[in-house]
Amino acid sequence: MPAGNDAGGDLPVTASLLVPAAELRWRFSRSSGPGGQGVNTADSRVELSLAPLQLPGLTDAQRHQLASRLGGRLVDGVLTVTASEHRSQLRNRTAARERMADLLRAALAPPPPARRRTRPTRGSSERRLRAKRQRSELKRSRRGGE
Repeated sequence: MPAGNDAGGDLPVTASLLVPAAELRWRFSRSSGPGGQGVNTADSRVELSLAPLQLPGLTDAQRHQLASRLGGRLVDGVLTVTASEHRSQLRNRTAARERMADLLRAALAPPPPARRRTRPTRGSSERRLRAKRQRSELKRSRRGGE
């Protein structure tokens, strides 16, 4: 299984983060998907690996955020994505690059704002209680009067 580094150049993630091509590790293997006669001979399945915590240009806060959000997916500090949905190795490479960029982008995104707790309105509480009473009455009427 050949391995290389130069499939597609640098990987842009955000406006401030560009993953150098030298940090990307590629592996190719036979895909189990469609492919006709070439499925047993062409190495069209793509694995793209990256050590995100060792990327140059990350702040300590970003490293901590990546470690906490991607912790379950990291194996020895390496994040791996695979692509085998296309018959062509080139299209699988593109899919793997997009998948890796999406994962890193989501992990580096700021957390959503905290939910502000609100009290239910008087009307909604009354409607809920009225519905509960109606349901209770319905079930009581089904019991029968013995």
